[in-house]
Amino acid sequence: MLEQILLIQFLRQYGKNLLDNLDFENYDWELLIRQARRANLLSRIAVFLQKGDFLEKIPEKPRLHFLNAIQLANANARSAKYEVQQIYKTLHAENIDFVLLKGAAYIWANTDSAQGRLFSDTDIMVSKMDLDAAENTLITKGWFGEIFDDYKQRYYREWMHEIPPLQHLQRQTTLDVHHTIIPPTSRLKPKPKKLWDHADALENMSGLFVLSPVDMILHSATHLFHEGEFNQGLRDISDLDLLLRQFIVPNNLWELLLVRAIELNLERPLYYALNYTQHILHTPIPDSYIAESAKLGNLNTLQTRFMNSLFLRALAPNHSSCKVSGLGIASWLLYVRSHWLRMPIHLLIPHLTRKSWMQFTGKSTR
Repeated sequence: MLEQILLIQFLRQYGKNLLDNLDFENYDWELLIRQARRANLLSRIAVFLQKGDFLEKIPEKPRLHFLNAIQLANANARSAKYEVQQIYKTLHAENIDFVLLKGAAYIWANTDSAQGRLFSDTDIMVSKMDLDAAENTLITKGWFGEIFDDYKQRYYREWMHEIPPLQHLQRQTTLDVHHTIIPPTSRLKPKPKKLWDHADALENMSGLFVLSPVDMILHSATHLFHEGEFNQGLRDISDLDLLLRQFIVPNNLWELLLVRAIELNLERPLYYALNYTQHILHTPIPDSYIAESAKLGNLNTLQTRFMNSLFLRALAPNHSSCKVSGLGIASWLLYVRSHWLRMPIHLLIPHLTRKSWMQFTGKSTR
């Protein structure tokens, strides 16, 4: 289903160190650029080409797109570092420790997944005990919430794993403050303390942490396969591919990854991560560990086939050249699934009914 998509072909070739086999003069760079831009992967593709000293082999017009994309990625990284420094100054002054998550964590930990990684929001995690103090402290330094709707406030504060998003008044940057990595009402129940116990401290910044590499992988998997939006799903698959190749593949640490997934109750997201990174990007994962993760995730053959039919559609780049039949129904089913996973039925039905009514009437929820 995905084999004919040029962007996926390119990422597979990069993973196998085969980019030097490309016909640089006649390659369809225009299509690659369009697909990569829609998948939020253009800067990463550009960095890959730069690392291999391939940019000079590319015709001028597409090369300019890649050079601009590299500049954008560098600017994004500088902005992300500055934003974290401001958050750190604010919270450290009150002795509030925090963990960086997702894109900001990749950049500060200098992982391979930081290469060309674009993102707009900064995600952090504080302990539940420090949550109120962290929010109040951030407000005093210019971060304010934009959600005023009473229902949404209750939704975030009672049912979600984060407070309502904060935006800085001057810089207009967005900050998501989590107290765990998945909603407490979810069927999956990873304990935040276990994440904190394994978190890695950043050098010369007391109180600032990133998740351990294994937990970083599991969080990335959980975030991707527990949410209902897949517009940037292929970017997240690329993140997982790079994290696995950097931290797990070289020393064959698959057993460690499985054991940690059991400890955190994240067996099923791990299976999806292993299965789809191997299927889509040919990440070198032994089949035996994919089978074992499926067993741990309690997935039977029928369930696996059904989820394949959904995810392999939803994870394609969101570009007209990549459209697959059944994408609309697959996306809708995954959206409903994401709410089913995060909320019990007595909360789910009223919540989805309210969302549908607000969309139907065109009313703002703020």
